[in-house]
Formats: sequence, C-alpha cells, structure tokens
Amino acid sequence: MESRQTLNLPVMGCGTWAWGNRLLWGYDPSMDEQLQQVFNLCVSQGVTLFDTGDSYGTGKLNGRSESLLGQFSQQYQGINQDRICIATKLAPYPWRLTRKSMIQACENSAKRLGKNVDLVQMHWSTANYAPWQEWNLLEGLGDLYEQGLVKGVGLSNYGPKRLKKVYQKLADRGIPISTLQVQYSLLSTYPVRELGLKEVCDELGIQLIAYSPLGLGLLTGKFSENSPLPKGIRGGLFKKLLPGIQPILNCLKEIAEFRSKTVTQVALNWCICKGTIPIPGAKNLEQAQDNLGALGWFLDSGEVAALDNAVMRSNQQMVQNIFQTS
Repeated sequence: MESRQTLNLPVMGCGTWAWGNRLLWGYDPSMDEQLQQVFNLCVSQGVTLFDTGDSYGTGKLNGRSESLLGQFSQQYQGINQDRICIATKLAPYPWRLTRKSMIQACENSAKRLGKNVDLVQMHWSTANYAPWQEWNLLEGLGDLYEQGLVKGVGLSNYGPKRLKKVYQKLADRGIPISTLQVQYSLLSTYPVRELGLKEVCDELGIQLIAYSPLGLGLLTGKFSENSPLPKGIRGGLFKKLLPGIQPILNCLKEIAEFRSKTVTQVALNWCICKGTIPIPGAKNLEQAQDNLGALGWFLDSGEVAALDNAVMRSNQQMVQNIFQTS
C-alpha cells in the first residue's frame, strides 16, 4: 500500500462558520478581502488548520466558506503553505442515505476547495433520531480514506458511547479516527467534565478539537450586562447568560491583567491547557491577532484550577448542541 500522507495538526486552528453566514454572523461578500488577510496571517503564524462544513453559508451562499477557503489557500504563497489543513464536516442530511452520497458530498466539497479535503468529518451523529442512517455514511467516509482521497477521518458532536462503537467499526476496516470535535469552552465543559470525552479520546488516540471556544464571543470580555449586545439570536442568548457567568468573566479578567494578556487569550489558553485544539473564528485582522496571542505560553496549574473553580461557581452554561450524543 502506498505511504499515506499524514495530517499536520497545529496547537490551535481557525473556525470558519462565520465566513458566509449572514444569519448569525452578518457576513457580507465585501468582507472577503479582509478574510483573505485573516487566512494569510493565521497560516504565517502556524495556525494552519481551518475548519469548515458543507452546510456553512446562509441560503444562496451555501458552501461559501469552502469556496473562500479554496480561493485563499490557492492565493497564499509563503511560510507553512505545505502545512495548510482544510477540515470539512459533511452534514448527514436526510437525503444522504448511501455510502456513495458521502463520497459525492466530499467530491463537491473538493470542487469548491479546488483541492482534496484533508480531514473529512461527520458533522453530527444521527444516532438520536435515525440510527440506521449513520452506518452507511460512516462507511462512505471510510471509503474516502481507503481511496486516498482524504488524509484523515474525524467526527463531530459525538459522545463516548457512540464514539467507541464508531471507532470499533472503522478500526475493523483498518481506518483510524483522527479527531473528534465538540463544543468546549469555559461555558461548555459538559462534553469533558460530564461525558469524560478527553479520557476516551486519549485512550483511543484521537485528538479533541474544541469548537466555539469563546462561547460565540461571550468569553472575549467585550460584552457586559450594561454594554450593547449583538443583534439577533446571539444578543438574546447573551442577555440570558451574562448574569450567571460573572464568576468566570471576573476570573478571566483577573488572570488577563496579571499576565498582560487579553480575556480572549486566557480563555483560549485554558482550552489548550486542557489538551484540546481550540478553533476560534475570526472575521477581521484584529480578532485574528487577538486569537494568536493565546500561543507561545501556558497558564500555570493554579490559574487553570482558579478558572475551573469559577466554572463550578457559575450557574449558567452555554446551550449544548442538540446533536451531541452520549
């Protein structure tokens, strides 16, 4: 068998949910030039993992995130160019029922990217509502790996019970699961604290990726009960959560001041200290630079413990993704 290309996973990645999403993030095509600058800066600083999905993009802009990443990665010339890793999540839509439907979906993603997908991921498990649908789709991901069309297979929103079953099924075909991504941050400790996912991933040799590591922006320190909140869905959610998460925000601010870092950087560094790869989003250079400041240093064990303690004292957590399985 030909030698297989391996995945290069950095300490931190970049999530691109906002790149094409009008509904939640207010995307507009006029932002594309700025997003290219974000991409270039990230890659040049070693943040070479870009996470996307074939369902990303609102309405007519469906697939926009992948198309933009395709353009940006082709236009980028410079350091770490050969380390760029595009990870896409394929949605198990109700009309995707066969192995071939997943292969076709990945080929469509590759067309938008102008290159093969590096890491193909199942966007969510159908175990909670259509368990019979899932196996064919996972076998399709396995076929992509066997055919050398992807460098790795990953999962998203899986809990330990389902993860072990899927791991075994693919292992029987000699196909490893490289990554699992779940919603994880100081505002969403459930997957690790309650489900024990980190231990299971360590045991199975799977890298845990933390999506939404800044709690949709709540952990940037930019919002308070007295400040203007984002419009729409996020604003409503923030209003509900802010009163209960003050212990976490206060602790973040204290550490940030002591460390001469920003609240964002401390929140992301906590995820890194927990052994996960956070994938914060960035819509402009300022946000990207802020995220990059989380690299090159580590919170000490006392600071991590203080933040963990603040989580216990806080009486609010982010709403869990409805597709997260046990």
